Amino acid sequence: MTHNLRKRFWLEIALAGVSLAAVVLNLASPRWIEQLFGVDPDQGSGALEWTLVTALLCTSLCLADLARRERRRTAKATG
Repeated sequence: MTHNLRKRFWLEIALAGVSLAAVVLNLASPRWIEQLFGVDPDQGSGALEWTLVTALLCTSLCLADLARRERRRTAKATG
């Protein structure tokens, strides 16, 4: 069945994985923005980092759901 899946499915899975990896990296090193850019946009509260984690996690979940729907659509069409 995996050979019948469209490129869209694989793109959604890949982007969901990248987004989830960014969540993990952001949780592992929460001060990366300050270290990389030399600015402290949230004055040390961590609000920006938590906003990024939330947004990336939502993105990962949405992309995973889209991939699941694409897989089901392919299974119905071939089955």
